[in-house]
Amino acid sequence: MTSQDKVRVPEASLRATVTAIFETLGETPEDAALGADTLLDADLRGIEMQGVTLLLPIQVQRYKDGWIKPRAEWKIIRETPGTATIDSDHGLVWILGSKYMQLAVEKARNVGVGVVTAFGGGDSGRIGHYARKAIEHDMVGMVTSCQRAMAAPTFGAEPRFGTNPIAIAAPTRDEAPFIFDTATTATALGRLRIAYRDGKPFRPGTIAELDGTPVMEETPSRPEGEFIMLPQGGDREHGSHRGYGFGLMAEVLATMLTGTLPPMLDPDARERCFFAAYNIAAFCDVDTFKDNMDRMLRTLMETKTAPGHDRVVYPGLPSHEEMQRRRVNGIPLHPNVIDWFSGMSEELGVPRLELLD
Repeated sequence: MTSQDKVRVPEASLRATVTAIFETLGETPEDAALGADTLLDADLRGIEMQGVTLLLPIQVQRYKDGWIKPRAEWKIIRETPGTATIDSDHGLVWILGSKYMQLAVEKARNVGVGVVTAFGGGDSGRIGHYARKAIEHDMVGMVTSCQRAMAAPTFGAEPRFGTNPIAIAAPTRDEAPFIFDTATTATALGRLRIAYRDGKPFRPGTIAELDGTPVMEETPSRPEGEFIMLPQGGDREHGSHRGYGFGLMAEVLATMLTGTLPPMLDPDARERCFFAAYNIAAFCDVDTFKDNMDRMLRTLMETKTAPGHDRVVYPGLPSHEEMQRRRVNGIPLHPNVIDWFSGMSEELGVPRLELLD
């Protein structure tokens, strides 16, 4: 967004309004707060595509349509000391994901590693948020999720798998935590939606024509339904087979381990997820781990830069810095998003957003 296309709102005001929206949709106050926390974690870190801008209106409509079930009665259908498989009962993973990671953490505390798989849920949102939950307990967190089919395999002309993101988070002592969260497609669907909204072109290697031909040059943006997403790499010559493989890796962990089918075999498949927590103390000394992480990350930041660049960063650092800025200066939202919240305030009777600009 340009400075002319954004309005800043305080974190507390946005959090209160989003929480109230979830409550009016039928969630408990505690679960409504979890849902708001997942969304605001993205907005605070500057990840607009996974925050309130794109995802909240979609899920509000899904609640109204009955596709998402408030107060879902999720249940464990298979369990061992270190693992669990969960039926999410059509609940929203924005809310359930933190609970699933907490269960994985509890198991890892007892046996060293905890793994929880889940099926039958709604949108998982930013999975790095759940991976980060593990580091609060001195553990390494790993999460992956699988969605509806929207990307074609290398050489394919039909969507067969989702953006299937993979995230891993590790604690540090003094440096910003390491948080790597990426789609296995060439870009996230949200980035394509925002580009289309703003009238900006799609980058090379992000989409294919409907006949499967990769578009390897910048191209005008277009609405969903008029393109197929590509794996990371774009085409075979640029390594799309690697992104394709990572996407299938997510299906193995998040889909096959739940005993369900991917959308290429079951078009009605809902979100499938994999949550893992690795108890650092079961592998090595926690203080040593954190000190070593700091040393590695500082060495990366001290790397000599290539021409035209002023520093080297690592996954998690830019978003951490952005979060610090936004907590002071407010969260920028597009005017259309402000208008949507105004409509929700009137329709649902939730608090109106405070504006800083």
